[in-house]
Amino acid sequence: MSTPSPAAPPIRRLTPRDLTACADLSENRGWPREEHKWGLLLAAGTGYGIDDPEGGLVTACVVTEYGPRERPDLGAVGMVLVAERHARQGIGRRLMRHVVAEMGTTPLTLHATPSGRPLYEELGFKVTGRAEMVRGHFVHGGVEPKVFTRPATAEDLAAILRLDEEIFGVDRTHVITRLPAFSDQLRVAEENGRIIGYASAWPNVDNHVVGPLIARDTETAKALIASLAAHTDRLIRTDIDVRHEELLSWLKDRGLTSIAFNAVMTYGISELPGDWTRRFAPLTVAAG
Repeated sequence: MSTPSPAAPPIRRLTPRDLTACADLSENRGWPREEHKWGLLLAAGTGYGIDDPEGGLVTACVVTEYGPRERPDLGAVGMVLVAERHARQGIGRRLMRHVVAEMGTTPLTLHATPSGRPLYEELGFKVTGRAEMVRGHFVHGGVEPKVFTRPATAEDLAAILRLDEEIFGVDRTHVITRLPAFSDQLRVAEENGRIIGYASAWPNVDNHVVGPLIARDTETAKALIASLAAHTDRLIRTDIDVRHEELLSWLKDRGLTSIAFNAVMTYGISELPGDWTRRFAPLTVAAG
């Protein structure tokens, strides 16, 4: 790893007090400000950034760690941004090398855009999957899923956490317990009194993002999305693992259209833990 020159501004830890600066950086690069999402990530994860002497941030990213605090099982890297006037100067590479070094032996994952993928490959990340972002006004009709869904209650939280750890593959209690306050809707799918799936819809600019989406099977995933869509007039957006072809086809039949594809990449592990067949969409691509 190359050592930055003495004059290079230091990389520091970000805190929730940096939320406005992070949102400004997003806006600088043509992204939505996404202050609601930044707030969650900075509270639940660890932010890294470099201050701009003229104000604001030169660069930023957030790592959300899962598993035991002392020795995490997985770290999800997201929101990697470099201010426009500092772009193509190696700053993003320096930041990511710092993050990889800081995480030590902890396996990492991220969702890479086509433009970001070459940098991550240079750092040793490998493509292990693909996700498709779809968005649109959900159109109800046709044969509706028969799975029963309802709003989650405080009494459901323990069962949701057990199911999430089983399917996601690592404990992410510190993030999932924030969902009731972070989301506009949190719903569960139930069969014979047992929770077989859950999903949330959280506000982001002009849409509701559906995620996480954890479900026993595709029909359960459909039922959860349909029930969330029935209680909002906003656009629905979600990022679906492309291996879930049936769900993606169903969503497109219901009015959602493909917006983008991201490469799912890992570092230090050959594939993500857990059961991908029941893991349909992340909370956000920035946090896995």
